[in-house]
Amino acid sequence: MSEVKIWSEEFGAVTDAPILLVMGSMSQGVLWPDEFVGRLVAGGRRVIRYDHRDTGRSETVDFAADPYTWDDIKDDVYRVLDAHGLAAAHLVCHSAGGLLGQYVAVERPERVLSLTVIGSSPLGGGEGRVIMRALTGQPQPEGSLPEPAPEFVAFYRALLAAPPPADRRARIDGMIAEQRLLHGTGLPFDEDAARRLQERIHDRARDLSAVANHRLAAAAGPDFEPVDVLHRVTARTLVVEGGHEPAKPGHGALIAEQIPGARLMIVAGMGHTLPPEVHDELAAAVLTHTAG
Repeated sequence: MSEVKIWSEEFGAVTDAPILLVMGSMSQGVLWPDEFVGRLVAGGRRVIRYDHRDTGRSETVDFAADPYTWDDIKDDVYRVLDAHGLAAAHLVCHSAGGLLGQYVAVERPERVLSLTVIGSSPLGGGEGRVIMRALTGQPQPEGSLPEPAPEFVAFYRALLAAPPPADRRARIDGMIAEQRLLHGTGLPFDEDAARRLQERIHDRARDLSAVANHRLAAAAGPDFEPVDVLHRVTARTLVVEGGHEPAKPGHGALIAEQIPGARLMIVAGMGHTLPPEVHDELAAAVLTHTAG
């Protein structure tokens, strides 16, 4: 596999404590809200966010000719750190980005000053298999992770059966519908703000369809998630879950149980996204966690 060019940007003073924001699967770095980033910078942090390969402004690939795996996506974390001259950073990770952060904390603990995992699942828990079994109606084996909420399952079943959107407006409408689902039901949904965000995501992508390569990457190699390794995490860890999480309900507690000394924080009203109503609480928690 050849290396790809990864887009990133940083904010704050280079002398401040560094935070690397790692977003989830098929997601651009700008899904870390500007307002949330601004609060971290105002709190004295150097903040870096980046687009995963095949998303946003990062390079897209011909997967058939040059396939990669989620191990390669994980290794991009190191490449971004290296590109910004960082031997280590505080990792703040969302959704599947939390799996990347957990893996990095196990594999290269010297590169992780602290770990914050938001809306994620425990490494080695087989989250992807649980979701696929739920979508296809297969029974879950005993001991599996909790299933996503029924509305999550219904939405993605319908999405998988629907024809692809015909034009920009239809694509953006579909992206807003997905954001509404992931937002959950605990807080009001601002459709105008969602449209502005999804238009930005749509229009800054080199190739919006390339994000599907992340699914191919999950099937392209051996299981990305090593099992029964979270007890090896030595980084100070904060686990955050929304009180209205539709995708991975209860998964945060399972992460916190397995990482020694980890602290679990439940954010009332929050679903699987990062709406303005939670920015103050979330930024304050991250600033406290990354202090010292």
